[in-house]
Amino acid sequence: MSFDTPTSQLSWLADEADEASWSVRESARARRLSVRVYASGRVEVVRPRGVSERAVRAFVQRHRDWIERRRAAALRERPPPAAFPPPSIELPAFDETWRLHLAGGRSPVRVIARAGGLLEVRGEIESPDRLAHALQRWVMQHVREPLARQLAALSAETGLAFSRLTVRRQRTRWGSCSVRGVISVNACVAFQPPAVVRYLLLHELVHTRHMNHSARFWRAVAEHVPRWRELDRQLLAGWRHVPAWMFGAER
Repeated sequence: MSFDTPTSQLSWLADEADEASWSVRESARARRLSVRVYASGRVEVVRPRGVSERAVRAFVQRHRDWIERRRAAALRERPPPAAFPPPSIELPAFDETWRLHLAGGRSPVRVIARAGGLLEVRGEIESPDRLAHALQRWVMQHVREPLARQLAALSAETGLAFSRLTVRRQRTRWGSCSVRGVISVNACVAFQPPAVVRYLLLHELVHTRHMNHSARFWRAVAEHVPRWRELDRQLLAGWRHVPAWMFGAER
């Protein structure tokens, strides 16, 4: 569970006109203070439970120049707002384009995949939130099978075994691997190029042998993905390719 600090308490982070772009989130899972600048220019500071506001202030102050540079770059590169609902959904990871047909109706919103790359959306599509949630659910369900097939093939190819795959929808993480070999992949990788998806899956498979980012880990990654540095940079910047409706709010 996490808690957002009300923006009224953020005057020490930003001026009044800019407070909405900053947030401090308390996390029971976090072990250290961290900060993330999203593609939208929003800044989120994550603090472990029990860390004082004084420590958060000192942390932000130390990293203020870096934060402002990243935020300015994000705002410069931010694409214009996209129309919603989109006329189509492109999933580069699988070389797929799905055209949307809004059929409407009074029932709960549901998405039906038809032949020829057509997504028929039935139900109360007048509600943007309900429509976005339905599209999120469809993407989550649709990507699991091709990701599972690719992960299984890479596991057989490399000899790196895993126990099972879960597909999630996270704002800050592309993937993870537990000590029990459970690999979790963000459904948003569907909006990334195939080479980036392959790198992510191999990255997590290597974690089944090395549960850290040590030199040994990166050497093992390089054995399977010689271009890992380039692909890692693409993955880190990949959030800008994820449509805002995948989260229901600005990232």
